[in-house]
Amino acid sequence: MTDISRQFYDELLADLEHNRLVLPTLPEVALKVREVVDDPDSSIGDLVKIIVSDPALSARLIQVANSPLMRAGRKIESVDAAVSRLGMRIVRDLATSMVMQQMFQATSDVTDQRLRQLWEHSTEVAAICHALAGQFTKLNPEQALLAGLVHDIGAMPILTKAEDFPELLQDEKALDWVIKELHPRIGGAILRSWNFPPDLVDVAEQHENMGYNSAATDFVDVVIVANLQSYLGGDHPLAQQDLTRVPAFTKLGLSPDVNVIEMEETADAIRETQQLLNI
Repeated sequence: MTDISRQFYDELLADLEHNRLVLPTLPEVALKVREVVDDPDSSIGDLVKIIVSDPALSARLIQVANSPLMRAGRKIESVDAAVSRLGMRIVRDLATSMVMQQMFQATSDVTDQRLRQLWEHSTEVAAICHALAGQFTKLNPEQALLAGLVHDIGAMPILTKAEDFPELLQDEKALDWVIKELHPRIGGAILRSWNFPPDLVDVAEQHENMGYNSAATDFVDVVIVANLQSYLGGDHPLAQQDLTRVPAFTKLGLSPDVNVIEMEETADAIRETQQLLNI
C-alpha cells in the first residue's frame, strides 16, 4: 500500500460513512419502469407507455422477446406483445440491465478504459449467472442476470473519484487494492439508494466472500460461481482460489472442476446473452 492509496482509501471511507460519496443514479427510464412494475395498481399499458418513450430500449426488448433465450415461435413486432410475452417483472429486470451500459462513462482515457473493462466483465458474469440460474437453480434467470450485472457496481464511484488522483491512476496495483477493499461496501450503498431488494444488495456486499454459506441457494451463490468462472485461466487473484473450498459450488450442484462457459448445456446461452447485453 502506498501513501497515495492510503489517503485515497481514507477519503473514500470517510465520504461513504458521512453520506458525502457521490453515488451513480439509474437512468430515468429504468427508475420509471421499476416504479410502475412495483406499483400493484399499475397495468401492462402503463409499462408499455414508459418503454415506448425510449426507442432503443423498445427495440432491445423486442429483440430479447424474439431471441432463442425465450424459446418462442411466433415473431414479436411490438412493445405490447414483447411485454405480454416476457411479463412485467422480467421486463423490469431486463430494462434495468439494458440501460445500465450508459452509466459506464468516464471523463479521462484511463478511467474510460477501466470502465469499459468493468462493463465487459459485468456482462460476462451476468450472462453466466443467467445460464446458471436457469440450468441449476429455481431462481429467476432474469434477476440473476441483473445480479451479475450489478455485482461490481461499487467500483464505479471509486473510479470516478480516482480521476482527482492522477498519481493513483498510474499505479494499477494501488488502485486495484482500494477497489478490492471498498467496492463491496460501496456497491451495497448504491443498491440501497436504488431501492433494490435485499437479496441483490447482498450480492454487491458478499460476492467476494468465498466462505459465504446461507441456508438456501441464492443469488450470491450464483454470482460467486459465475464470477470465479469468468476468471478461469487468467491472472486475477480469484483465478487462484481453491474452488473445492467454496460452498456455492456445492449448493448449485456443480463440480469445482467444471467450466460452465464451455459446457454444452450453457455455452450457447451464455454467448447469446452477452451479445444481447452489448448491442
